[in-house]
Amino acid sequence: MAHLGIDLGTSAVKLCVTDADGAVIATAEAPLTAQHPFPGASEQDPKAWITALTAAMATLPPERRAEVDVVGLSGQMHGAVLLDTSLAPVHPAILWNDGRAVAECADMAAAVPEIGHITGVPPMPGFTAPKLLWLSRHAPDVHARIAHILLPKDYLGLYLHGRLVTDPSDAAGTSWFDQHSGRWSPALCDASATDIAWLPQVLSGETIAGHLGAGAAQTLGLRKGIPVATGAGDGAAGAVGIGAIAPGDGFISLGTSGQLFVTTATCLPNPESRLHAYAHTLPNLWFQMAAMLNGARPMAWLATLLDRPITELLAEAEAAQPGPLFLPYLSGERTPHGDNDIRAGFWGLSETTTHGSLMRAVVEAIAFTFADAQAAMAAGGTRPKRLLAIGGGTRSDFLLQMIADVMQVPLGRSDAAEVGPALGAARLGQIALGAGAQDVARKPEVQRWFTPDPARAEALAPRLAGYRALYPALRTVNDVMNA
Repeated sequence: MAHLGIDLGTSAVKLCVTDADGAVIATAEAPLTAQHPFPGASEQDPKAWITALTAAMATLPPERRAEVDVVGLSGQMHGAVLLDTSLAPVHPAILWNDGRAVAECADMAAAVPEIGHITGVPPMPGFTAPKLLWLSRHAPDVHARIAHILLPKDYLGLYLHGRLVTDPSDAAGTSWFDQHSGRWSPALCDASATDIAWLPQVLSGETIAGHLGAGAAQTLGLRKGIPVATGAGDGAAGAVGIGAIAPGDGFISLGTSGQLFVTTATCLPNPESRLHAYAHTLPNLWFQMAAMLNGARPMAWLATLLDRPITELLAEAEAAQPGPLFLPYLSGERTPHGDNDIRAGFWGLSETTTHGSLMRAVVEAIAFTFADAQAAMAAGGTRPKRLLAIGGGTRSDFLLQMIADVMQVPLGRSDAAEVGPALGAARLGQIALGAGAQDVARKPEVQRWFTPDPARAEALAPRLAGYRALYPALRTVNDVMNA
């Protein structure tokens, strides 16, 4: 018996296969790229997701594929997958980091002033509903062809089992979902030029959504008819993968984007701090999440810009003395600023600035985003005592230690830290077969704890203060440039 988890990310489709005991026995991935047809836009072709899934599956040994008894799904949240009556895409998927719908967010908030308490956070441009309002105004021909709307992982689900469904955690990220009633909100649909009939059925993440169809089974090398669990948005799937399914459990995620996630027993919206207060994928659970659009991505960005291996730059960064400051908002920011227009920048460059000092500034800035996230969460009444860490950015000891020092919270990294949401998807599949959630979604054995150092925190405090002063300064520059 084996369980397959599929995670549809922004930069790759990742697979995780677990055995009967829930241990990871195989992984695979295939890359994805996003398109940016105009400034602020971020899109992907949903058919490219199927192609990448097929490519990733082809790298798994045939004997592993033959063992798979269930499939679970995870994926990037907030994306708008728009389908016609024949279930074909009518437009590229508009992704979570797309920034076109700024005005539409303001209009939705004006139309439904209590929206932040209904949906758990005020509308932001990356969310699904404002994109529909934007399309109604700027691409009415596309809008007129819409018959169904799915989230990205649910498009993979449609390919696998043929049904139009989603889970509460992905529904939560749309700005259509009432977190308290667990239903789509007619008022929010009306405010965003959305027909509520376009929206999928909401099933909990461990529910069997359908069974693998013959065409997908043949293409992917799996057995026809195996069950497919509904799955979860990547944040909630990561929580299941790391065992954060009880109130107070929490983790940080260091992928393309960044997250600070803590499970809660009730929905605790705090719109002023721009925390996401969302339904979890499992029944009767919610979570608070600080969402940072840039995560560990700025490290890869700088390495590409300098055309140097990221490992070399990180080694030089660790040896470098503190120098420039960096604002890491390559794609704007959600928590705590809710500012889609702000962009990244270095301050304090000089003739002595080196590649290593630039990377050190980038690492510091990523850590400082988590300090801001922690402050926002504390304002919402949540103060985690220790956190686990997942995502590709956990490869860097230097980064994890910096985050622990700045947050003054111990961080634990496990052997499965990089598997993340794909492991959670596999676990949701295992639960769908009847296993107990508490038995399956176990916390991993921590390979290493990064213990905060008060002295390093004290030394970083002036730089954190400078970093926080840099945002309003560059915001002023941005306003002048766009006047």
